[in-house]
Order: sequence, then structure tokens, then C-alpha cells
Amino acid sequence: MENLDELVLRTLKHWRSASRRALLATVVRTWGSSPRPIGSIMALCEDGAVVGSVSGGCIEDDLIYRFTQAYAQPAGAAPDEPQQLPQGAPRLIKYGVSADEAHRFGLPCGGTLELLLEFDPEVQVLAQMIEWLAQGKLVERTVQLGTGAASVHVCAQPSKLVLNTQQLINVFGPQYRLLIIGAGQMSEYLATMALFNGFSVTVCDPRAEYNVGWSVMGATLVKEMPDDVVAAFKTDRRCAVVALTHDPKFDDLALLEALKSEAFYIGAIGSRRNNQARRQRFIEHFDATNESLQRLRGPIGIYIGSKTPPEIAVSVMAEILAVKNDVHLPKDVQVGPAKDELSLEPNDPGSLVCHSPDRT
Repeated sequence: MENLDELVLRTLKHWRSASRRALLATVVRTWGSSPRPIGSIMALCEDGAVVGSVSGGCIEDDLIYRFTQAYAQPAGAAPDEPQQLPQGAPRLIKYGVSADEAHRFGLPCGGTLELLLEFDPEVQVLAQMIEWLAQGKLVERTVQLGTGAASVHVCAQPSKLVLNTQQLINVFGPQYRLLIIGAGQMSEYLATMALFNGFSVTVCDPRAEYNVGWSVMGATLVKEMPDDVVAAFKTDRRCAVVALTHDPKFDDLALLEALKSEAFYIGAIGSRRNNQARRQRFIEHFDATNESLQRLRGPIGIYIGSKTPPEIAVSVMAEILAVKNDVHLPKDVQVGPAKDELSLEPNDPGSLVCHSPDRT
């Protein structure tokens, strides 16, 4: 599934390359609750076609009306004159200032958002952005508010949108990526959820009995050893790595390799007891320390009482999204602390399920 921003930009480029009038709308400010975050974009073509989103739909409907109907028949125009979008310098437009307007546009109670509307963006600039994004690069786009002139360049770090009296600066990044170790049933659910949340998904499993039945379209399946895959993945701060095999000879080295990277999320499936055993193995056999393992999550997920593979996948995906969005999760929703608080019995105190007996 293509990243939504890239889809908007590609569609906008297609319209403009065909000499069709179009606008680009960017959410630049929000007050209170808002349906879409700052930096969200949508494009609107002269015929009313829309791609992307800045709200739950009502604002899009209003923009379609305003810019394909309200401007369709200027004073003195012939009845059959084609519809025209406005042009010139970008404009700021605000929605949800009053309670009645917020209700009419489906905004949450107290919600207000402001959009910057750019008319007829330049094809060459859009093409350069799309090319760099396809190469996995971060791209900073600057728009001069007085003229609408835009420029782009590759940047090293993601940053928040900046709007001042002279310009808008918005950073566009490549898709967030998820690397899943193991091609089991739960991996199928997690991969599917990650895809419809806009992640690029790679699944690694060298075991023929697992990868032969992989069936999730859109997820890339690789069969090399997991630690080699992590090393070749060029893991950065827009990547998450999740180990789901329950087998230390696949999970352990991959996790240790991931901990060398800037991945925003690194975690492994398993019970409280198995996760503690994993940490102990890392310290005893791989010279890890409690400090070096601080970023390793486990048990992964948020506590929703999940028992089945799809429910566990929901729990894990929720935690990944929370970390991606810089949401601090209190301890009482994390799986391990929540189970401790509820005094839930751990696994059978016998032999560990996830244990490699030949490891020394």
C-alpha cells in the first residue's frame, strides 16, 4: 500500500502534467481536537476529484463546492464557460471557529483547523519530490506565502511543520517500515494491519515450512537469516522490528542487531518469563547490559486481555502506533506491568517454551 502523502503527490503531479487546474491543501494549525494531524495533505482537481484527507469528509465536500461551483460562473461569464479554480498566492482558510460551523463540518467539539491552499503547484517540483521519496529520502518542501513558489531539498532529520508570515516548511518522509521476524499466523495479522496503517512491511523467515504458505499481498517475504536481514535493512528511526518466532536462534541475533540501529520500536513476542530469560541470555552470552537493553520491548503490546492471534496483533499494532506517534503509554496498559498489577499467574514454572538447550 502506497504511503498516503506519496499517493497525493503522484496524483497531483498527474493532474498538473495533464494541464488540469488543481490545489494542494495542507493542515497547518489545529486547536482542540482535530480529525487529521498537522502536516496532512489533500489534493483537489478542477473536476472535483479528491485524493488525501484533511478531515472526516465534510471539509473536503465544502472545498469541492467552493472551488468547483462557487467559482464556476464568475460575474458576466457565459453559461458554458468551464469551471475555474482560483489562482495566485496561497491562501489560509480556517474551519470550526464557531460551534455551529464545527458541527456542520463534523469537527470534534471545540475543534478548529486551518488550511493552506496552494493553487496549481509546479510539476517539476512535484516530480523531484516523488523521485526522492521513492528513493527513501526525507524531503523538505518550502513554500513562499507571498508568491506560492516552492522549492525542495533532501534533509537528514524529520521535523515538525513550520509556518510563519513568509513561508511554510513541511518535511515529507518515506514510508514507515516494519520488519517482522517469523512468518507465522500472527505475523499475517500484524502485517495486514501494518499495511493498512501505511507501513511498508517485510517479513523474514528462513524456515521453508512457514514461508511456503505466506499469503499476505503487499508484504515482502525474504528467506535469509534474520540478523543478516536486519543488517541489510538499513534500519533507521522510521523502522520497527518485531520478532515473532518464539525461537531464540532466529529472534535473538536479529534483536541484538536491531538494537544497534535507530529503530523507533524493537520488541519480541513472549511471556513475562520468556522475555526475562531473553534479557538474561543477552547479558550472559552477548555482553549486553541493562542500559543497552532499555529499548527492547517485551512482552510487547498493550494489555487488552488478548488471547487469539488477531487480538494479540491488534495489541502489538496499537503499541507500535503509540510509540510512532510519541504517545507515552502508562505502565498500567503495558502487558507486563498490567499482568503484574492484576496478579495474573505467569506461565507454567517448568521448562521454558522459548529456550535453546544447546546454547552455552
